[in-house]
Amino acid sequence: MSDPPETLELLTARMEGLERRVAALELGSAPVVAPVQPLQAFSPQLRAAVRKSSLNKSGDQAADQAGSVAPVLGRAMLGFAGAYVLRAVADSAPASRLLVAVLALVYAFAWLVVAARASASSPFARAVYAGTSALILAPMLWELALSFHVLTPLACAAVLAAYALLAALLDFRVDLRVDPRRDQHASPSGGFWMAQGAACILALALALATRQFPPFLAALLLMVALFEYPAARGHDRPVRLLVALAADAALSSQLFIYSGPQASRADYPNLGIWALVAPSCLLFLICAGGIVAKTVLRRQPISAFDAVQCLLSLLLLFFSVWFFAPGLGALLLGLVFLGLSAACYALAFLRFRRDSHPRNFRIFAVWSAGLFLAGTLWLLPGPVAAVCLGLAALLAIVLGVRLECLALDFHGVLYLSAAAVISGLPEYVLSALVGSFPVTPGWSVVAVAACALACYAAGKERVGEDWQHQVLHLVPALLAACAAAALMAGGIVRLVALSFPPDTYHVAFIRTLTVCALALALGFGGARWHRLEMTRIAYAALVLEPVKLVLEDLRNGRMSFIAASFFLFAVTLIVFPRLVRWGRGA
Repeated sequence: MSDPPETLELLTARMEGLERRVAALELGSAPVVAPVQPLQAFSPQLRAAVRKSSLNKSGDQAADQAGSVAPVLGRAMLGFAGAYVLRAVADSAPASRLLVAVLALVYAFAWLVVAARASASSPFARAVYAGTSALILAPMLWELALSFHVLTPLACAAVLAAYALLAALLDFRVDLRVDPRRDQHASPSGGFWMAQGAACILALALALATRQFPPFLAALLLMVALFEYPAARGHDRPVRLLVALAADAALSSQLFIYSGPQASRADYPNLGIWALVAPSCLLFLICAGGIVAKTVLRRQPISAFDAVQCLLSLLLLFFSVWFFAPGLGALLLGLVFLGLSAACYALAFLRFRRDSHPRNFRIFAVWSAGLFLAGTLWLLPGPVAAVCLGLAALLAIVLGVRLECLALDFHGVLYLSAAAVISGLPEYVLSALVGSFPVTPGWSVVAVAACALACYAAGKERVGEDWQHQVLHLVPALLAACAAAALMAGGIVRLVALSFPPDTYHVAFIRTLTVCALALALGFGGARWHRLEMTRIAYAALVLEPVKLVLEDLRNGRMSFIAASFFLFAVTLIVFPRLVRWGRGA
């Protein structure tokens, strides 16, 4: 009993007050009892004594913590001393460097075991011991490979792979041993992040220094795979970002070096196609498998890191096949893209659409559209790809209307826009309505124009739609209207050419006639069928027609044809409002 008498007096008074309250409750009466006096009600001497006692206890705890930190740091310094002893032996006995190398590696591995045997409530000790192991291994392995030439690059990569595997196993063992309900201060990563991060950085550095990428890429891919299991279990490690970046950097370096001319890489060994393509394939499979395990099996939301890393691995795979296997590999890659697109569509709309995590649906839906575009463009020639994308756009918009899914409508507009660009529809429209008159349009232009008209007809416009839906309706309507105007003007010019060769003022008048007729048709149709986008395009045509009259008709036309163009436009302005009212009342 080391507490002062004032503290005991305070506690006695409070206990007596509590006893009187309990006795009153047991008797069922309500006698006047003295309330339990708070700390402020006692004398300043008592309050000072209580505060002094609490300060003494906190000081003891701080002293205990300082006392536990000092031995940990002392043991770590002993570890460094042992490493320097081994380094001195290696300098003094060159003949026995291989034996010293084995002892040094065993010594570094042993410190990982020491870190795992640290108390479960001491994350600081585990982190210090694991860091000691990493600081012992890194310079030793670097000198054994580059200075002493005792270990080959393959042996160094095998050591790093074994080291990362041991760290991952010990980390997993610590996770199983730590109970977060009893030990709230336990580290969720086991304290091995320093060792794992040092291993991946050392693998990248040795790959660049030794100019031997394949063995160290294999070690880095093993490290990436080792982090996918705890991440799938909900125990993600912050160092996983560093490991993934190291693997991406190593693959990018190999891709950059071996894609150049052979004279620029005389110091690097020759590698076959499989050695250049297989690492990027494995990285993509690891990332994709981890995402499927987390999102499909464990029903977790996909993280931004997983989405970006999977995209980066897919880009590395794409460029690897493009540079090193442009023949059969490109064909297989296109088929893989289409297969992945079908899988992403199935997961997005059958698994994630009604899920509680909307992020999974959005990301998989975007991936499915991008993969379908990439696979179609990669496999098929331009005109065929354009028609296939136009048909896919029509299918997506029809399903989007039926399922009331905005994502499918967006996919349809995306596919239709890509089909228009690939087929050359924008160039044909500009040439027919603005520039020198084009030749006969290709069959893909006509097919894409028909798909655009069908896509706009399949979409359902409603009053009071938000701007996203209005944009999705505007794109196919604009493509269909422009294609119709260009084809109409081209047809009229070809009919005139049967009688006499048209001059520039003939073409200008035909274009004015086409624009005015299209504006009247769109205005009536928009009012009749309540299609807002048709009316908007009609008004846009009426606004742009005076610019066309000034820039083309007045410059290239004759007086008679200029008068006819102005007459047509004036009649259109007069008739247009009446035609719109007629359409609304029909």
